[in-house]
Amino acid sequence: MLKFLTTGLLLLSTAALAQLPKRLDSLMRSTIQSGQPGAALLVEIDGKGIYQSGKGSANVALKTPITAETNFRMASVSKQFTAMGILLLEKDGKLSLADPIVRFFPEFNGQVGRKVQVRNLLTHSSGLLDYEAVMNPNQHEQLLDADVLTLLKDRDSLYFEPGSAFRYSNSGYCLLALIVERVSGQPFSTFIRERIFKPLHMTQSVIYEARKPIANRAMGYRKKGTNYLFSDQSVTSATKGDGGVYTSLTDYKKWIDALRNHTLINLQATLIRTGQAIRSNPGSYYGAGWFFQQPNSLVLFHSGSTCGFNNFVVSIPDKNFLMAYFSNKADNKANASAVLKILARAYPTELANILALDELTQ
Repeated sequence: MLKFLTTGLLLLSTAALAQLPKRLDSLMRSTIQSGQPGAALLVEIDGKGIYQSGKGSANVALKTPITAETNFRMASVSKQFTAMGILLLEKDGKLSLADPIVRFFPEFNGQVGRKVQVRNLLTHSSGLLDYEAVMNPNQHEQLLDADVLTLLKDRDSLYFEPGSAFRYSNSGYCLLALIVERVSGQPFSTFIRERIFKPLHMTQSVIYEARKPIANRAMGYRKKGTNYLFSDQSVTSATKGDGGVYTSLTDYKKWIDALRNHTLINLQATLIRTGQAIRSNPGSYYGAGWFFQQPNSLVLFHSGSTCGFNNFVVSIPDKNFLMAYFSNKADNKANASAVLKILARAYPTELANILALDELTQ
């Protein structure tokens, strides 16, 4: 489905390639006004940096400019880091993807704990109830991953038989963060820092923890009429496994380079081994925190949306292609879509197929 995106970028003429930075910059300038929340964009083609820039304000009140060093809340783009934590523990021999979750959560004393496996959590094929659907509608305090376990542990029902279907599940990734903690004996944030961020020299990246400062932090906003309102946190913003990573363009490039080079694990082999087919999008799969397709080259995609942020990443590892678009504006999909249409301007249908995967995260 993404064949033309993969090949089309490589077939761009030298003149057309030279125009890409100008077109991207024109788009960024036209859609982001000075003093308003904005976005940071990184584009690499054949391993060469075609464009890297930030526009707008990371903190509107302080007029802090967005740069490549600005740390954005990744929302669901965080899931690839949570998945890596599990896969590193598997590599260490400390768990198996075939383990039923009751091994880690004796609190699940019914069929759910026995039927659902770790691999089902990784691939959104668990059938676990969405914690957002069962939480108190009048909830005011922020939920933690442990609260998600409390909400689910006594519910002995599933949406479907584990492994039989795909249904995007933030619940599953909250439980994965708790598995990392229970198996490693470390807080999730510590494990991710020590096993991923430090080895990859991602010196600015952190897992969100309430009341702990984050350097170079972008604050989140949402549009109301012609104004942008502060919208940085919600009651579901403190869970870590499904969306708690803060990172920058500079650090995220280090992450993508590590995935390309198999620094931590061989991602492509892992995806082949664990991927869950998505029946509603033939040719699409989910595994290890990524949507992926492989018509010729492996194409990776994920988005992340929350109350004040909107992020999109597309990577084609063996073509050394990367698009990372991080925004501190909620509901900013149109701008990311416009960026991708510039990068694959001759193939709008194929591009739409990529962005259609974004709808599955809702």
